[in-house]
Amino acid sequence: MSQYQFPRWTDKLRPLLAVVALGAPVYMTGIVLYGASPDNLSVGYKPEQPVPFSHRLHAGELGMDCRYCHTTVEKAGHAAIPSTNICMNCHVNIHPDSPRLEKVRESAATGEPIPWVRVHDLPDFVFFNHSAHVQKGVGCIECHGRIDQMEVVEQAKPLSMGWCLDCHRNPEPHLRPVAEVTNMNWMCEGSREELGAQLREANNIQPRQDCSTCHR
Repeated sequence: MSQYQFPRWTDKLRPLLAVVALGAPVYMTGIVLYGASPDNLSVGYKPEQPVPFSHRLHAGELGMDCRYCHTTVEKAGHAAIPSTNICMNCHVNIHPDSPRLEKVRESAATGEPIPWVRVHDLPDFVFFNHSAHVQKGVGCIECHGRIDQMEVVEQAKPLSMGWCLDCHRNPEPHLRPVAEVTNMNWMCEGSREELGAQLREANNIQPRQDCSTCHR
């Protein structure tokens, strides 16, 4: 009887299996390091953008509502990066010849989108739905900080799993009336905890904490 329990051609797979066995730990380590990299989790991450855009001017001094530019934040998982058309709604008349807006004008003329660099860029293995939070009264400031005071947008919160779970376990301090979600200057009159408890009950807010909530 032959000593081989598998066809001889399977011997050729041994080097591949060895590579897989040795590579798996390296791959998993890489995934963990990527998930915890500064690009994803570091407070203070502030990439240079192709066009200098000041949130301090637009959202702060001019008082523009977040939803004017981030049009899908109330109805989709992603808060859409503004299209060039949204920029040109104003800048076709306001500073139309500014050198700082040259790439915006080029984008409008060619139809090529501006390659904005995402600041709050979660790993691919993390699911987050903006609309689910906004529609329940979680203000923009809770995750993005005082964006209306930033000349250059930076990551204000760690966005780590533990940080998210802290809010899911105790959401009351982070809730506000839905009508005030984009109001950076909103102040709670009275106890934030008490108001949060009332809003949680009124809106039936029961944040999930199981793995499949964010890892799908």
